Amino acid sequence: MSYADKTLTCSDCNTGFTFSASEQEFFASKSFTHDPGRCPDCRAARKVQRGGNGYGNNGGYRQQREMHPAVCATCGTNTQVPFEPREGRPVYCSDCYSKTKR
Repeated sequence: MSYADKTLTCSDCNTGFTFSASEQEFFASKSFTHDPGRCPDCRAARKVQRGGNGYGNNGGYRQQREMHPAVCATCGTNTQVPFEPREGRPVYCSDCYSKTKR
C-alpha cells in the first residue's frame, strides 16, 4: 500500500500537523488503526506529564535494581541477582540460568 503525507488537526492545540507517509507506514506496521490525534509537541508534552518516556516516573530512566549476592547452584560462581534468595531454592548465574531455560 502506498501512503501520502496528510495534514491532521491536533485535538489539544488545534494546529495542523503533517502525518508523513513514513509515519503512516510505521503505524500500519504496528497495526495501529487510528491516526494520531495530537501533534508531536502535544504528544511529547503529554508523555512528560504522564511520567517520562514510558520508563517510569523519573525522567526516562529506570530505577536501578537492588542486587543481592548469591552463589550459583550449578557452577558455584558468586553472582548478583535482582531478588533476595530464599533458603532451599536454587539460584543460578546468568550463564547457567540461560542453559536451564532451553
